[in-house]
Amino acid sequence: MVSTVEDCKRSLEIEIPVEQVEKARERVTNSIKGRVRLPGFRPGKAPVSLIQSRFESEIRSEVLEVLLPQAFRDKVEEQGLKVVGTPDVSDLKFEPGEPIRFKADFEVAPEFELGEYRGLPAKYEEPTVTDEEVDKRLESMRETKAEFVNLDPRPIESGDYVLVHLKSLSGLAENIDQDVQIHVGAEDTLPAFNEALIGASPDEKKEVDVTYPEEYGQESLAGKTVRFVIDSKTLRKRELPELDDEFAKDLGDYQTLDELKEAVRKSIFREKQHVRQQAAKEEVLDRLVESHSFPVPEAYIDRQIENQVRAQLRELSGQGIDPKTLNLDWQKVKEAQRDKALRNVRASLVLEKIAEGEGISASNDEVDHEVQRMARQQREAVAVTRARLDKDGTLGRIAGHIQTEKTLQFLFDQASKQPLTE
Repeated sequence: MVSTVEDCKRSLEIEIPVEQVEKARERVTNSIKGRVRLPGFRPGKAPVSLIQSRFESEIRSEVLEVLLPQAFRDKVEEQGLKVVGTPDVSDLKFEPGEPIRFKADFEVAPEFELGEYRGLPAKYEEPTVTDEEVDKRLESMRETKAEFVNLDPRPIESGDYVLVHLKSLSGLAENIDQDVQIHVGAEDTLPAFNEALIGASPDEKKEVDVTYPEEYGQESLAGKTVRFVIDSKTLRKRELPELDDEFAKDLGDYQTLDELKEAVRKSIFREKQHVRQQAAKEEVLDRLVESHSFPVPEAYIDRQIENQVRAQLRELSGQGIDPKTLNLDWQKVKEAQRDKALRNVRASLVLEKIAEGEGISASNDEVDHEVQRMARQQREAVAVTRARLDKDGTLGRIAGHIQTEKTLQFLFDQASKQPLTE
């Protein structure tokens, strides 16, 4: 018997016939008989009655391990149910000479009808790129090609670059003794260094106390006051290359500055277009989620919360923060993630159903292209990368991600574009 508890939850009462139970019991008993050694008997020659008496608990456990999952699978296939997660078994009755009876509580994938998804309104206009934006990008490119040129000795001024030798005298567990370059007067240069260096001459030594702010990026220095000996060694200036055809040639396959400018303009256009399209796709997705209200299995939500939390932990680790030091209340973290997880799961299910209806999927070439990209990134053979991704299930997730992106692009292409000013 199947009963609906609520939402995606289902309950089945299952009975396994006595004949099936006895056959399984016999197979398990014979298997144990062949494996164990009992005093006074050659391997495999102990009486069945002795095996059943001595290993009653093991036989019972193995019979249940064999029969319950198969009985559950057979019943849900018979009922045409798409099970999500692992069932909870309760009310188990297993007595000699009687059928095995148990209750299985589980969740099923939601069933829902797709509403309208073509022609949904979304704010989008093709971007424009100004000459000022191109000039700013070119200036940034010049900055990356800057060179430092040594200057003749003179008193240090704000704006100068100075190569100094820093040696800590007190304030640190591990002393600093190294050459560093300081941009005097720069916004991110600590005031104590600026005051010590402005007006000083190369080869001049000074002692200075430097107090680092609590939020300083280098943990070993944050909040500490350190006494340094500063030995100014070399005065430098920063020279930018001329913005001309030679500069363009140095950057790649460009013969003239105009060619470089056009490439930069197209690059900025693609970046702005991507940002606007992503915003429009999110708007379409929000409308789809709002218009498709259906129950979502808790197993899906829990898995999504786990993925979101894991991504946040990776982000913290990437910033040099050890999540273990944050003393997080994980239950509260999960509760805070629930609404976002529910939205993301519902969106994923809707997109999956649209992709199925429209015949959208990831091609082998598209998956291969992504695998090759990852192989280059990891600096390993493509075959090695593919085998690893296939083993840990990532290959399937790559195909799923490609399908999702193609479906979103389809929805964007089909959307009714509205001016951004509205």
